[in-house]
Amino acid sequence: MNLLDAMRYLSALAQARHFGRAAEACHITQPALSNAIRALEQEFGVTIVRRGRQYEGLTPEGERVLASAHRMLHEREALRQELGQARAAPGGPLLLACVPTALPVAARLVARLRAAHPALRPTLRSLSSPEIETGLEELSIDLALGYADRIGERGVRARVAASYRERHVLLRRREPSGAGRRRRIAPMRWREAAALPLGLLTPEMHNRHIVDAAFAQAGVAVRPVFETNSVLALLLAVHEGAVAASVMPGVLAGQARRDAQLEIVPLVEPEVTVTMGLLAPQGGRLSLAQQAALGCVADARWWHETVEVGGTEAVDAMDAAVHHSAPLSDGSPT
Repeated sequence: MNLLDAMRYLSALAQARHFGRAAEACHITQPALSNAIRALEQEFGVTIVRRGRQYEGLTPEGERVLASAHRMLHEREALRQELGQARAAPGGPLLLACVPTALPVAARLVARLRAAHPALRPTLRSLSSPEIETGLEELSIDLALGYADRIGERGVRARVAASYRERHVLLRRREPSGAGRRRRIAPMRWREAAALPLGLLTPEMHNRHIVDAAFAQAGVAVRPVFETNSVLALLLAVHEGAVAASVMPGVLAGQARRDAQLEIVPLVEPEVTVTMGLLAPQGGRLSLAQQAALGCVADARWWHETVEVGGTEAVDAMDAAVHHSAPLSDGSPT
């Protein structure tokens, strides 16, 4: 049994949660993958996978083996890059994860990293905050965009390499008489927003907790008419008129600023800002790809240009999204 290959198959199975799809991702047959997992179980003398008619997850022992698998695979890739590449031209895979509301910044980060280091091969995954935090601790994620405050509050073994603040705003359809015209938009109180037929992210998402807490601070409870765990579906629901409006981070709402039918409204009383961070694993060897990415981020100007999605010249000065991503700090990769 090739231990590293078997660990790679286990990692793929945990991600796909399906033997057939995991085998396809690893470019092997399903029987070969199943045999490799059974060989791992024999090697360690424990049951790793809970089996029924379908894949049912990992046993507690299997979760421990998976965590070790992630560390081994990370160390192998870091060593492979060190031995096979020149530091002047780092490349190889780089797994970047992000919470769904940070996708606009993450996509721009990937583009700018590729421009700086064309040999990098980034993969971007949209994951929940708990999935990101587990991935950083187990070294299955190279870097992540997530909520900076959660790292210290939950004792996550990760560090904030750089950060920015984002403000929550209301995205709504324009009045027909105002479509296509520039006009100054008056702020709206959270209490007033609660009375609208809102679409929001689903309750298990961390962003929804932030929104619910803001409404509670304003002394009201919100009852959305539409919920989804997809930021794209939320944007489209407002665009199509399925809901009157939605509350979301300005960096996400800003993606709709070129749509003449939509407008962004500042929310006040309270004003809600959240610190987002580029998160890196704490401990373990950094691959050359990770070092290259963190080296870019350590440049304050480079980071500022990255989080200002679309560039300041593309932002309407009358728009509430103009301050949606103010750089807060930059960190060193060391």
